[in-house]
Amino acid sequence: MPGTGSRSSYQQFNDENYEDDKDNGPLSQDSFEDVDEETVPEESNGIVGQENDVRGNSPPRRFSKTCVKNVFTVLLIFIYVVLTAVAIFLAYQTISDFLDKLSQPVMSVSYKEVDSFSPPGIALFPDDAQLLSCKHHYHDNIPPLVDPGTPQERDCETTEVTYFGPFTEHKQKRALVVRGPSDVKNKELIFMQFSQNETREDFSAISYMLFAKFSDLIESANKSEFMSDCERNYSMWTFSGGFRTWVKMSLVKTSGRRSEAVEFRQESGVVKFNDKRPESQQTVQLFFVVFEWRDPYIQEIRLIVTANPWSSIGILCVVFMALFKAANFAKLTIKWIIKMRKRHLKHKAKELNPIS
Repeated sequence: MPGTGSRSSYQQFNDENYEDDKDNGPLSQDSFEDVDEETVPEESNGIVGQENDVRGNSPPRRFSKTCVKNVFTVLLIFIYVVLTAVAIFLAYQTISDFLDKLSQPVMSVSYKEVDSFSPPGIALFPDDAQLLSCKHHYHDNIPPLVDPGTPQERDCETTEVTYFGPFTEHKQKRALVVRGPSDVKNKELIFMQFSQNETREDFSAISYMLFAKFSDLIESANKSEFMSDCERNYSMWTFSGGFRTWVKMSLVKTSGRRSEAVEFRQESGVVKFNDKRPESQQTVQLFFVVFEWRDPYIQEIRLIVTANPWSSIGILCVVFMALFKAANFAKLTIKWIIKMRKRHLKHKAKELNPIS
């Protein structure tokens, strides 16, 4: 049997050892010390050598995963801080641009074509001058003068208004208001002639003023007050004696935030009058003036606020959403860092416990 064979061999091995012990006698204390001195250094030298071999053959130490994660976390936090700063700057810039556009509206100019204008009011202040003629003509065709300096027939609608000026309250003024041309397609014009005897003034000129509608004066209950308001709101121009002044009018309507205003713009050309009268009659100064529409367009100016509140609100919503996401990410990152720190300390404590 295998079991008996092994047992007998083990017994023989023990008997041989026992006989050797008998022959050599019992071991002394010195022999045990010698054995210890010989065997222990060999064993210790072997263990140290193995450790040195392991250290020499091991690869260089790498960064731990926790360190890499911490570096990436810090980098992400920095990126989100930069993005948050950019979002705050964009929000500030959007609000500033909206307020600037709101306070500084843009001027929009458009042109409206018409077949005819409402007849404007032409207010003339002749003082001592006398209206000799006032006639309508078409297509820029003015016939040659016949007996200049003498009264001629008139086909214009006129009215006289006496009032106190807004800037000279104690001085009474007399205005001769003429119904202006309206048919711009047929180039309707009004040709007027004035005469004035010798004057003590240094310069010979007649002042005039244009306002939007002649019918407004006719329908006004207080014409004097109406003319005073017109002089306060409209500009004054002049034309000189001894010349023919050709005035081309254009109408400009300005729409503001609260009210609308009507303004006349004009281009004028001056031509010298060749006086062929006898010298005895040339002491009477003659004035010639023509009023005509420049073109069939009304210039409309509107103040437009380009600031769009909905686009600004949309941009601000996106910015605040980005800020909220950045804050949420920072919160989660801080929680993760604290959790990883606790886990690292716990793992370190576990490593130190077996050593202690």
